[in-house]
Amino acid sequence: MYSLISQIARFLPAATRVAPVNGVAHNLMERAEARAGRNPLQAQELRTAAYAYLSVVR
Repeated sequence: MYSLISQIARFLPAATRVAPVNGVAHNLMERAEARAGRNPLQAQELRTAAYAYLSVVR
């Protein structure tokens, strides 16, 4: 599934591949930092989701 999305993303203009400053990965990382003190497992899951999103977007 991820390889299909990455192949499609190659045909899009380069400007659309750059995540905005307040994009999905940024929001996930902020939420992970907020959850780190209360629920470290959930914080790690959010970080993993952010990294997965960035690997698909790039």
